[in-house]
Amino acid sequence: MSRASERILRHLARAEEIFSAAEVEAALDRMAAQITPSLRGSDPLALVVMKGGLIPAGMLLPRLDFPLRLDYIHATRYRDRTFGADLHWKKAPEESLQGRTVLVIDDILDEGHTLEAIVSYCREQGARRVFSAVLVEKRHDRGCGFQADFVGLEAPDRYLFGCGMDYLGWGRNLASIRAVLEEDLKDE
Repeated sequence: MSRASERILRHLARAEEIFSAAEVEAALDRMAAQITPSLRGSDPLALVVMKGGLIPAGMLLPRLDFPLRLDYIHATRYRDRTFGADLHWKKAPEESLQGRTVLVIDDILDEGHTLEAIVSYCREQGARRVFSAVLVEKRHDRGCGFQADFVGLEAPDRYLFGCGMDYLGWGRNLASIRAVLEEDLKDE
């Protein structure tokens, strides 16, 4: 194992749990209960934002008790770093968005630039209605003003990982949501 891997694993082990796996599950139940009346009967397309949206979507979609189609989009600002940069478009959806009701699913709404751009893209592609769902929304005032339609949990302004969110590419698979200690972030 490399020194960098050992350091990251040490940081992960020291991280503070912000939301337990049970709290995440309860939030997903609440989200499904809110999403269902808005999208049932609309032949929606669930559009997962890769990579972070993969885990929350995999946990949320089985809770939606109505037929839908599934696709993904890949746009990112972080690219396995702890800070965002310019939006990098990697993959457009294969399904046509023309005239569709679209549910964009992502892991976190931090500053909102990525999700806002994806929702705008969906509208530009002719989507009739676009909804956005995030497992976590951070509480701070640095954002662009974009607000998700469905939010599972509100979190403090810390660097989070787990449930789709990563720390330098690690930890997306964890069932709870944790925060990297500030002193560990300074170590980067």
